[in-house]
Amino acid sequence: MEVPRLDHALNSPTSPCEEVIKNLSLEAIQLCDRDGNKSQDSGIAEMEELPVPHNIKISNITCDSFKISWEMDSKSKDRITHYFIDLNKKENKNSNKFKHKDVPTKLVAKAVPLPMTVRGHWFLSPRTEYTVAVQTASKQVDGDYVVSEWSEIIEFCTADYSKVHLTQLLEKAEVISGRMLKFSVFYRNQHKEYFDYVREHHGNAMQPSVKDNSGSHGSPISGKLEGIFFSCSTEFNTGKPPQDSPYGRYRFEIAAEKLFNPNTNLYFGDFYCMYTAYHYVILVIAPVGSPGDEFCKQRLPQLNSKDNKFLTCTEEDGVLVYHHAQDVILEVIYTDPVDLSLGTVAEITGHQLMSLSTANAKKDPSCKTCNISVGR
Repeated sequence: MEVPRLDHALNSPTSPCEEVIKNLSLEAIQLCDRDGNKSQDSGIAEMEELPVPHNIKISNITCDSFKISWEMDSKSKDRITHYFIDLNKKENKNSNKFKHKDVPTKLVAKAVPLPMTVRGHWFLSPRTEYTVAVQTASKQVDGDYVVSEWSEIIEFCTADYSKVHLTQLLEKAEVISGRMLKFSVFYRNQHKEYFDYVREHHGNAMQPSVKDNSGSHGSPISGKLEGIFFSCSTEFNTGKPPQDSPYGRYRFEIAAEKLFNPNTNLYFGDFYCMYTAYHYVILVIAPVGSPGDEFCKQRLPQLNSKDNKFLTCTEEDGVLVYHHAQDVILEVIYTDPVDLSLGTVAEITGHQLMSLSTANAKKDPSCKTCNISVGR
């Protein structure tokens, strides 16, 4: 049985000890801690007869929900009215769980059939390790609870964004993408030492590397997808790549058709900002049938290369023509090695603007433009 979302629990005017939102709610009551200690004013009594949950199982994990079930002895099982679920981020499991009695700290569920779905985007984040323990409880006529001992502590990790969540991000990005501008080259800025190393140690071919953790915390490509970052943005007045870069004074330029053509697939990867007015969209270009293509096909929304709001490749009079979105900064990941002989390396004349670097940049969780109603 699925437990309803808890979106309004914190705003309820009802007294915390009486508040149960359908099947599941947050209550600002001081429950026994996992060592069996309880506050003097907790209003909770001990009752040894209530069965202690054991053999806890977590399943159907998403970025903002999971199913939980457990076993328990049949003794006094019919007296159970509620379950207390103690959910904490793993890194905080040793911290004081009762900082203030008015701060909700526990999930309280009516005793519904198991497994039970726990869902709530404002207390579950993607890619985050949690600990969970369970008590059984019986609510008395005077509002007090009798409780069992805590179960064992179980650890689990929430999942990445699914394609459904990424499609929501995609739709939000489309709203602000702006008109399309023509371009002809992809480019990659690095320090001179990077290109020297590629020539000396990798046979002149730039190698894919694992994407860092910049962008949305729930992005399935962060820390997993291997690729090479390219840019394609152009200056409005010249139609050419800007002369400034945050990544290095040397630039590799390659004709767009070498990386993006009918033999490649295009995927949407992420949409984010870094507490700034401008936004970034991450796209992935993968040769058809490549390992990168298989990775993306399972996890990312695929875009129509000829018709989308961010990056297009169309044919006009037998020639491939390319356009990019004007009002977002595109970060393009190419999933295969790229030989330097396919393009040119030259020093740029502008500045190295380190403040614009997105390396391991964290997404602004408060931005209404680029966040969706799941964990950030």
